[in-house]
Amino acid sequence: MVGAQSAPQSPALGPETNLPLPRFVSLKASETNVRRGPSLSHRIDWVYTRRNMPLQVVAEYGQWRRVIDRDGQGGWVHYTLLSGARTVLINEQATALRARPDEKALENAILEPGVIARLAECNADWCKLSAGGYRGWALKSALWGVTPEEIED
Repeated sequence: MVGAQSAPQSPALGPETNLPLPRFVSLKASETNVRRGPSLSHRIDWVYTRRNMPLQVVAEYGQWRRVIDRDGQGGWVHYTLLSGARTVLINEQATALRARPDEKALENAILEPGVIARLAECNADWCKLSAGGYRGWALKSALWGVTPEEIED
């Protein structure tokens, strides 16, 4: 049919958890093996060593979750090593943490690239974060671990 609009796509749901795929989680452990496949018999490709690092779950198989990091690298991680607590990674440049979601608001801190911050809430353009004892708002576009259309409260 010409001119027909398709209905908006609803997110895929994981077969094990019935939670949306993809979705963001964080690492519970300070050391996490990333495996080539979803079992202990699969080879460990590498080890994540940053607790609270945000990851994106893209697939589920039994008690295993396929995750990717900011660089698109990933593998299979046992679900007990992941947390639903949301964190974000400051992307490629220093980012101001502001008192209000406004570019002219007072800067509470400057977060360097690679800093992990706890995510509290997001509106269309800004997210409220806490990191290193500081709290404030950062532009969503400066963060990895939250989608542009995501609204958290």
